[in-house]
Amino acid sequence: MVAKIGHGENLYGALSYNQLKVDKENGQVLFTHKMIETPDGQYSVAQLNRSFEPYLVANRKTEKPVLHISLNPDPKDKVSDEQFIAIAQQYMKTMGYGDQPFVVFKHTDIERTHIHIVSVCVDEQGRKIPDKFEKRRSMAVCRELEKRYHLTPATGQSRSRDERLFQPVDYKAGDIKSQIASVVRHLPAHYRFRNFGGYNALLSQYNITAEEVKGELQGQPKAGLMYFALDEQGRKAGNPFKASLFGKGAGYEALAQHYRKSKESLEADPARSLLKNAVAAAMHRTTGEAAFKEQLLQQGIGTVIRRTGEGRVYGITFIDYNSKTVWNGSHLGKEYAAGVFNNWWQRGDKTGVSDEAAQKPHVKPVWEQGSQPARPPGLFDFLESHEPAFYGDPSGILEGLGGILPQVQGDDYEELAFEQEIKKKKKFKRGRSR
Repeated sequence: MVAKIGHGENLYGALSYNQLKVDKENGQVLFTHKMIETPDGQYSVAQLNRSFEPYLVANRKTEKPVLHISLNPDPKDKVSDEQFIAIAQQYMKTMGYGDQPFVVFKHTDIERTHIHIVSVCVDEQGRKIPDKFEKRRSMAVCRELEKRYHLTPATGQSRSRDERLFQPVDYKAGDIKSQIASVVRHLPAHYRFRNFGGYNALLSQYNITAEEVKGELQGQPKAGLMYFALDEQGRKAGNPFKASLFGKGAGYEALAQHYRKSKESLEADPARSLLKNAVAAAMHRTTGEAAFKEQLLQQGIGTVIRRTGEGRVYGITFIDYNSKTVWNGSHLGKEYAAGVFNNWWQRGDKTGVSDEAAQKPHVKPVWEQGSQPARPPGLFDFLESHEPAFYGDPSGILEGLGGILPQVQGDDYEELAFEQEIKKKKKFKRGRSR
């Protein structure tokens, strides 16, 4: 069993996320502890929220007093409602939250039935409940619960790459909003990407794309994002969704802040050198695009290519699932820029590939050895004991719109120049047609 512990500020949002599953008949309120009961057993977000209000009012400056936990048995495990309730109670008691009000939701919207627990981590006097070594203690509790309830152990040896807590969006499955939410609410907390292009490249791996919307409000420039699901051909499927539907972390300003933090942390990250070595080796050991992408994927590296309608490669992005980082080709060096790959794949010209790069050693994947995954690893590799390399703070709000400036975003200037050239041509053609 795998546990994910989240701390936040927005209690109403955590309750709404779970209640939406109930409203869609993809979940149910399984159990409540020290909560205000209702005569018919039916709950609303507002009614559930009232049970936590005294704790939040008494809060003594704990910045993130909301506790949102998911407990995820192996998909093969058959867990009854009574067992889920007992598991939730023991988990909360052992972690030090047994005296808190909490509500347990069961989710059945995906094949892997699991539970979410919403609570607060401050007591009735507003004091923060100690959470020292929280992740380590959580793993120990999970191992104990696995033994007691005969669950499949979640160890490095038994895990499978296909055991993911979040799946790519399937627009045919319905409830697209919830599917997109499960991705975009969490990406910034686990991946580092230095610009909007990198973010969109990462989103594309989960059948999502985002578009920037810019304008003016009362004479001041404003910007926002719209999210779309993608079909099998990468085309937009269905209606767009405003970023505000998914919380502040999925919005324009919070992401601009994330770009800046990512850029700073990536400057000296050793992941860059390891990725360069892997890409260089693949460039010299393969003869075409498909084989190149295949070899990198075997090492836990995804490749996203951007082309014009005529097939010209004008952008390339590498997603390193090992270090959870996203890199434009030009960020690795000029020998990895889009033009080099365009010349290679369109003309068979590999002169842009340096001889020095040919000597780079083959990089073994960090994640488990074995057969190639059908698609990239999930957003949350909860079974790993180490912390992600970087946690952004996407909940913050930027003052001003400095994030829209290219130098702040750290954009790929070769790609920007090409896009500007295309826009000029389109504008010129429209002018000629009038």
